[in-house]
Amino acid sequence: MPAVTKLDLEEFLDILKQLVRHPSVVGSEHAFFRYLQRELEETHATVTLYEGLLVASGTQPDRMHISAHVDRHGLICTGPNEFQYAAFVARNRGDLLGDSVSEQTFQTIAERFHERFVQAYVPWSGTYLGKGTIKRSYLCERRGNLVFEVEGLDHVLPGTPVAYQDRLSISYGRVSAQLDNVLTTAMLIYLFRQGFQGTALFTAQEEAGRSWRFLLEWFRRCGIETQDLLVLDTSPFPDIATADAQQVVLRKRDANAIFNPQMVAKLEEACQKFGIRYMFKDEMLAKQNEQRVAEGKNPTSLGSTELGRVASASEGTIQGATLQVPTTGYHTPEESAALSSIEAILDVLCEVALEE
Repeated sequence: MPAVTKLDLEEFLDILKQLVRHPSVVGSEHAFFRYLQRELEETHATVTLYEGLLVASGTQPDRMHISAHVDRHGLICTGPNEFQYAAFVARNRGDLLGDSVSEQTFQTIAERFHERFVQAYVPWSGTYLGKGTIKRSYLCERRGNLVFEVEGLDHVLPGTPVAYQDRLSISYGRVSAQLDNVLTTAMLIYLFRQGFQGTALFTAQEEAGRSWRFLLEWFRRCGIETQDLLVLDTSPFPDIATADAQQVVLRKRDANAIFNPQMVAKLEEACQKFGIRYMFKDEMLAKQNEQRVAEGKNPTSLGSTELGRVASASEGTIQGATLQVPTTGYHTPEESAALSSIEAILDVLCEVALEE
């Protein structure tokens, strides 16, 4: 396939701009699913909605399976003028153990939400219910969650999702917004517009650690076994220089499973074809752990991905590879990615997913 052109990139960014404006708080994704369904049906895809999952298929649904999650971080009203971090509420967490990457991240970024504009919406219809401003956020040890004080949403009822008011910003060769994971959702819409005829699976509640169950349930429901599942996501880095050292992030494994070597090699070959800088994140983490052990420190996790959990739970009957966009500002409204990385991912996707 030819490389992505400037016009292709502009078309993709137009898709992304629209998606960013539609809220999809973890645990309250239904309205976003309905919007996504309309967009996909315009490409003549066959679209089916399940619990926690939207499936879009072309004329060759078994040719390839690609997955991306649609949920983003936000708040949920849990009482009179009381708001908590939606991901921990959705996963029914009773306490914080303090040992996961996400929990450590939340403690670090709790104050970053100060003065953020947010909007409440009806979870099923997406109807706008008003806007507010986060005045304070802090980690409450008693409740084991991030708690937010929000001005302007006193009328909101418990159970109402509250999303960050988001707009896509493009400057200095980077895009920024709450990208995880509206970015790869937009990539799949773009892929269908380019003629993709396989199957795309859009999952809910990935940020609450539940999306892999919806994915696995669908494969079992349909009696499908596959070795070609491609899972798209973002991959966080501490700063722009570290993120931009590579345009694409690949993995040979995660903490749960070793991925399909043939599928991984196919992605690596596509990167080499287009001269794309890439790295294997599991190898980087393994090297860091060797250094940590040498220094007498405990090793960190290799990370847990949607694919790894599905591969492990299915005992290898569902396998594949991951393809990730390096980003900075993880889990914040200013998460950013280089335009060159987006182009690179689109090049790889078109190479492996479209007919010659």
